[in-house]
Amino acid sequence: MLALLEGCRICPRNCGVNRLKDERGFCRTGRLAHVASHCVHHGEEPAISGSRGSGTIFFGNCNLRCLFCQNRQISQGNDTGEETGPWEIADIMLELQRKGCHNINFVSPTHVAPQMAEAIVAAARRGLRIPIVYNSNGYESVEMLRLLRGFVDIYMPDMKYGDDESAELCSFAPGYVYAAEAALVEMKRAVGHLTLDGMGVAVRGLLVRHLVLPNDLAGSGSVLKFIRRALGSNTAISLMSQYFPCHKAVGHPLLGRPVRAGEYARVLDETDRLGLENGWIQELQSSAYYRPDFGADSGNGHPFEG
Repeated sequence: MLALLEGCRICPRNCGVNRLKDERGFCRTGRLAHVASHCVHHGEEPAISGSRGSGTIFFGNCNLRCLFCQNRQISQGNDTGEETGPWEIADIMLELQRKGCHNINFVSPTHVAPQMAEAIVAAARRGLRIPIVYNSNGYESVEMLRLLRGFVDIYMPDMKYGDDESAELCSFAPGYVYAAEAALVEMKRAVGHLTLDGMGVAVRGLLVRHLVLPNDLAGSGSVLKFIRRALGSNTAISLMSQYFPCHKAVGHPLLGRPVRAGEYARVLDETDRLGLENGWIQELQSSAYYRPDFGADSGNGHPFEG
């Protein structure tokens, strides 16, 4: 698996740099992953957070450049965290397990998937037993995902866009739709539909997230039709209305406002029309509550408790 870092091809960008020698490509990450933050997080979907929280580990840097990124401080800024080896990441995972978390939730793992797998092996040898959540932007390599079989229990990808023009405009992601569709099909093949335990907490399976954008830039109808057609009507989905203009979206002619009630209602209507009934929706006002702060003074290290 680590061999993919030599002439890097672990995501669709295929930068080709030798990250084993600490060369940096689009994601600005070399041999070691950057861990920007970790915490017990209660703000995920109910099946992920449960009653005891999700053990969330935020990786720094990213293989996208979303104009509206809510995690911009760590994904595109200079606060990407410390370079962290697999044993240190394993220590964090075991600490979160000791705190009672239902799962280990890796946020933005795509560009460091081999390093994540190294840490999972190290933690498993020392007693890690809770499920692994792969919480990604969907811009994935199927080759890399196939190598992750057996490492990941729950896939929680975004399906950000239904057309490539918006993907390039908003996230600088050429060929996003093809890559993400192929990735989600592979994820479904690996773990199946979302399965919950007796307490309603996820133990395995696929949960697809979709963030509704203003002016239908996300192509929500196309995304929902793909889910219905390729993944099935029982697919667990999370429709999110939490978009708010930040980072380079502030003042943008298309992204510079929140989602309107009518825009979100149309997406909900299409979801009903397609018979996609398994999952969660957000209240339109949720954009006021999902505003993480990864600054040094935020919430004693918790980005959602500043």
